[in-house]
Amino acid sequence: MRFLHTSITVKHMDESLSFYTEILGLEFERRRTIPENHAEIAFVRDPASGARIELTHWDGKDAFDPGEQLDHLAFEIPDLDRFLLKARTKEVRVAKEPYRLSGGTSRIAFILDPNDVWIELIERAPGSG
Repeated sequence: MRFLHTSITVKHMDESLSFYTEILGLEFERRRTIPENHAEIAFVRDPASGARIELTHWDGKDAFDPGEQLDHLAFEIPDLDRFLLKARTKEVRVAKEPYRLSGGTSRIAFILDPNDVWIELIERAPGSG
């Protein structure tokens, strides 16, 4: 298992991108819309450590209560089905069963930690890096 990124919910994507790149000095990686989730995401990266933040803006959600900003933590795993089978034996709650986003090759699932923090599990397609 390899830690990939932390996702936070943002009110305004352009304003947030400016903050993270111009103020904090993170590097812009990519930005795209995800129509089936009614969201837009962008990734920024710390050039020193390689750590990534996924900025997520949900359509129609321009305000939120304190504490709602953390969206999820993401981990890459080699075998999603095997991981979920083992996790279920330990009574881990699966929030979203495995699926693929349109146009994507990776399989994704979400589990919940004991505090209801969403954990994204990503199984990359062979050869997709």
